[in-house]
Amino acid sequence: MVENGWTPFLKNEFAQPYFQSLASFIHEEYETKTIYPPKKEVFSCFYYTDLKDVKVVILGQDPYHEPFQAHGMCFSVKPNVAVPPSLKNIYKELHDDLGCTIPNHGYLMKWAKQGVFLLNTVMTVEKGKAFSHSKKGWEIFTDHTIQKLNELDQPIVFLLWGRPAQSKAALLNNPNHLVLTAAHPSPLSAHNGFFGCRHFSKANAFLESRGVAPIDWQI
Repeated sequence: MVENGWTPFLKNEFAQPYFQSLASFIHEEYETKTIYPPKKEVFSCFYYTDLKDVKVVILGQDPYHEPFQAHGMCFSVKPNVAVPPSLKNIYKELHDDLGCTIPNHGYLMKWAKQGVFLLNTVMTVEKGKAFSHSKKGWEIFTDHTIQKLNELDQPIVFLLWGRPAQSKAALLNNPNHLVLTAAHPSPLSAHNGFFGCRHFSKANAFLESRGVAPIDWQI
């Protein structure tokens, strides 16, 4: 599916026993239940943001679990889909941090194409059941993904929002990178440190300090 800098990494992971067990579980789930995102979109974040282009990693929890929302990039929904509450809070923080106009859609492809890697710690979910595919093997896969990114010399900003994302911080020890943590932007937790975190301006300041073009965060 992916033919870019991620291809060797993905081929190696797909051949591992843990992933083959995960794949069997996921296949059975898609055959018998309603699972999001659509099967062909599970790895969208790898397809749209090449490994060599990654500047910022936003780490979510698991995909949206309501119809038509998830499409393989954390927090994003396709055009003409109502903007979910967590993304509304991300837009609010963007407005307060950088003055970005709050858009009327939630499609974050513009970010992905600039090098914002939109990864969930768990990459599939059963309809209506948040975190239903946790502890099935996805955490191993996304640990390995984070470790791969950690190895790169190019400056990368990791935005870890919420406890599942923050648990990956222990994997990040490369001094070339910047790790920023905050509460999850969910309405349940955004007031506990996500609002006011100013992660977007901090990310751009770091990239510019390393001679890297900043992200145009305006959607």
